[in-house]
Amino acid sequence: MGCVFLFPLASRAEEPYVDFPPKPNIIDLQRDYLSDKFLDLASEIDSFFGTKRNFQETDKSMLQLDAAQVMGRNGSQTIALTYQAKFQLPNAQQRFHLMLESNPDQHLPGETLAKQLQPLSIQQASLLREVSTPDSYGASLRFANNVDSHWRFSADGGLKADGGVDLFGISIHPFARSSVSFNTPLDFALLTLTESIFSFNTTGPGENTQLDLDHRYSEKILFRATSGTTFLYDTPDFAWHQDFTIFQTLDQQASLLYQLSTNGVSRPAAEVSEYVALMLYRIRLHNDWVFLELNPQFHYPKASSFVLDAQFIVRLEFMFSK
Repeated sequence: MGCVFLFPLASRAEEPYVDFPPKPNIIDLQRDYLSDKFLDLASEIDSFFGTKRNFQETDKSMLQLDAAQVMGRNGSQTIALTYQAKFQLPNAQQRFHLMLESNPDQHLPGETLAKQLQPLSIQQASLLREVSTPDSYGASLRFANNVDSHWRFSADGGLKADGGVDLFGISIHPFARSSVSFNTPLDFALLTLTESIFSFNTTGPGENTQLDLDHRYSEKILFRATSGTTFLYDTPDFAWHQDFTIFQTLDQQASLLYQLSTNGVSRPAAEVSEYVALMLYRIRLHNDWVFLELNPQFHYPKASSFVLDAQFIVRLEFMFSK
């Protein structure tokens, strides 16, 4: 006779549940890679050319000084001096900047490159008649989100000082600006959509919408198509422009820019007001802070029956950033 003893088996301890992160999607990885490549190339080009877009979007402290002269049929022999600067505020995590600018109301969001390159200062200096000073000066405080995002947002408000008699011989006016942009890579290009609003005493409230498509042909050539519209509250129409630009890197010291642009208005009927063709040669003269620009421009304005108005702009620029 046998005996059988039964003992309860120890229950197997349950293995702890581990929540593994989802595997990255190969499509998302390719998208992020292409986006970074597009952004790196576009940012490097905008940074080298010292464009308004680079100044507005960079989170670095920057000081840019320009001395420019226009030569042409309607050109002046006066050398125009302009500046713009932005400084990071301490302990602000790169979110707040102090902005100092000359003629802040003369370079509105979404303006064409041809207009950005025009030296707009016209007031004569008291000591050197051949050198002009800015018409106005602006100071503002800007808030901006970190640039490590496909979304960019900035807003600033400040004061603009003009020549006048309101306060100690100076006329003071408040102004405000705000901009939000989003970029995303497509199969063939990087798309950037920007919406801006602004208000100055000289323009009144206004709004600008701009769409950029950047296509990278090679390591040294970038194509950009830009469509933009600007609406001013105090005018019954809106202005529009269509630009086609090619950026060509020649070497580490020099680059070329070619652009064809069409400008127009919506009323009394949608029409073209001007055609512009320009080329910009920019060379680094010393390290990363002294640049020379040679800029021939060919304007065909409707106001003069599309007769050629040629200009040649020479600019010496000093740019400091950290």
